[in-house]
Amino acid sequence: MNFRLHKNERLHSKKLIKELFDKGSSFFLYPFKVMVLEINFEIPETNQVLFSVSKKKLKKSVDRNLIKRRMRESYRLNKQILGEINGGKKIIGLIYVSSEIVTFQVIENKIKKILTTIKEKPLSEKNNP
Repeated sequence: MNFRLHKNERLHSKKLIKELFDKGSSFFLYPFKVMVLEINFEIPETNQVLFSVSKKKLKKSVDRNLIKRRMRESYRLNKQILGEINGGKKIIGLIYVSSEIVTFQVIENKIKKILTTIKEKPLSEKNNP
């Protein structure tokens, strides 16, 4: 099992990010807002993920970077939960919405729950509040 988080697994295409925010479905699992979009064309060869921490919630860049590092590490260790999904690939946006800094264990448990939810539940309709 490859536990690396390659560049092609990170969402960095502005076009795909805009499509994720426009057409993606979302759900909330504190301290994350999760956006998911299933795509069927062949541009991304793997599932792609976006990590975001609001400057409005955490003022110091050191704190934002700490949370993003914890989110990336947790996703990297648990991405095999998604496995091979039949159909298209998924684009996932993980947006941290809390104003407190939480521990790695909390983040890891929540990301495990998020990944199992994404795998088990088809998110075809838009669920934005």
